[in-house]
Amino acid sequence: MAKDKKRTAKPSKRSAPARRLAAQQMYRCEATVAAGLEDIAQDELRRRLGPDARLQALARDQVEPGVVRFDYTSDLRLLLQLQTVIAVFLVRQFAVPRPRALLGDEHFRALLQQIATACDLLPGATYQTLYLGAAGSDTAVMARLKQELSSHTGLAVAPDEGDLLIRVRRTADGTGWETLVRLSPRPLATRPWRVCNMEGALNATVARAMALLTQPKPNDCFLNLACGSGTLLIERLACGPARRAIGCDTGIEALACAQTNLIASGYGGLGELHAWDARALPLPAQSVDALCADLPFGNLVGSHAENLELYPALLAEAARVACPDALFVLITHEVRLMEALLNQSAEWVTVEVRRVTLGGLHPRIFVLRRH
Repeated sequence: MAKDKKRTAKPSKRSAPARRLAAQQMYRCEATVAAGLEDIAQDELRRRLGPDARLQALARDQVEPGVVRFDYTSDLRLLLQLQTVIAVFLVRQFAVPRPRALLGDEHFRALLQQIATACDLLPGATYQTLYLGAAGSDTAVMARLKQELSSHTGLAVAPDEGDLLIRVRRTADGTGWETLVRLSPRPLATRPWRVCNMEGALNATVARAMALLTQPKPNDCFLNLACGSGTLLIERLACGPARRAIGCDTGIEALACAQTNLIASGYGGLGELHAWDARALPLPAQSVDALCADLPFGNLVGSHAENLELYPALLAEAARVACPDALFVLITHEVRLMEALLNQSAEWVTVEVRRVTLGGLHPRIFVLRRH
């Protein structure tokens, strides 16, 4: 013991920042994002969290679409402020050959501590149910694990995604198992301002990414065509100030829904909503600096036949009101139609096309620049 004390008393050769880092708790985290937008989520991690978040260097065969893995050494509550990720999970690895070992006293206590760490981030949040997601979730071992977790947490087991979401899976190298606990009772994509919802509303994290792709500036006049329930408009305002932020739609119900959400977001006095037809806007030529649109896919809203007339008219009108070099970021599942129209367009240059995954669909985000 004396030798140990003498050895630990020696001055460390590490730098002061390195010593502070060693003293910090290191959390292994995993963020789920809309596949195709991983780089935008990584940029947000770097911008918001700085050196406290270190993206994990993964082998090529370990890279998974829609997933961003990182190590984190600061306040976990800051992760709940991320806007381009769908959810964040706290990850813990167990060097065990089978998930049955998670029921052992030492490992089970570690899992309960992992759960407590997540639940303690939002003391006012209501956790009533839990859900365990795993391959073979109907096996006897997983059934017992769910039962034990329910007994120790006091939460009822939910038949589908519950407030407390836990995942169990093999480690990437196949040598052990890991548990993932979501850090919030609802996905971060479920915005608190969405008090009015409409069928086909755009995922808010995708809307935030699209708003960022317009390269927002404080002096922008921003226009959200066919604004629906206001997701793109609100997410643009959340990115920062704009000289003018306009949403337009021909649907009275949609505009009422957007107004409700706009007020709930706290941006009620900053955004404008108008009953305008996107094909005939009462705006001067070259008066808009940035545009966004979630165009009807023809699934839940509209039809392919209607889109054959809507899309070319909308692109032409957007080109009329757009300033030179204005960015127009739109999302659609009518990929062939949009590509054909852009190939013929003299007004719009395609800067980038992103394939994203949303609810089993694979729409494209087009980033266009006005000639």
